[in-house]
Amino acid sequence: MIEFLNRRAMTRVIEQFSSGERNRQREGSNRIRSLNPIRVLVATAAMSLMTLLGATAAAAAGSTVGFGFDAGNVSGFPSAGAVALNGGGAFNLAPAAGSVHAGGGFSCTADVGQGFLGGCLQGEGVRWDTDELLASTRFKCTGSVGEELKSAVTDDDTVVLNADFYRAGDANDESFRAQMIVSTTDIAPDIPGVQNVWVQSVGCGTAVVHFGA
Repeated sequence: MIEFLNRRAMTRVIEQFSSGERNRQREGSNRIRSLNPIRVLVATAAMSLMTLLGATAAAAAGSTVGFGFDAGNVSGFPSAGAVALNGGGAFNLAPAAGSVHAGGGFSCTADVGQGFLGGCLQGEGVRWDTDELLASTRFKCTGSVGEELKSAVTDDDTVVLNADFYRAGDANDESFRAQMIVSTTDIAPDIPGVQNVWVQSVGCGTAVVHFGA
């Protein structure tokens, strides 16, 4: 009789243990299932953030524009002589960047008697480089009262710059500072010929120009 009771008690203990283990397994499974949506949301958010950052970086990289040009004669203003320029570089159109790195050769091919490059004599001039990228500027090619005042805007095929100009004897100290425009398009349709380069207070000229991303 005692042996029978012991067997029954042992059986109840085993059944209770098995039932508790099944309950724990079900609870663990439910917890795993309840965590899965959270994990999916976290993974989705992380992937979205990575995609956004990648797109932002690509957009920033895509906004960098390279350019090069060769202008043998820039002139037009009275008593402003003439200059020759060549060179190029790259600039970034992104508002957060707004940077430019460019430079090249510069020479006064006729005495410049007035304006921002006033005092540069024929044969003087060595190089130019950029001081600042400008969003836009207004300009004239001849300085004439009757000439229409025009506008130029920095974009994928035009760049507006503040530039420093150097003569040999001035070493690394800029001799002159003036604005420049370089473009693949005619910036002054009211002036005969193609005008796609401009130097402030000197005038406009025709150049071989290339822009590319």
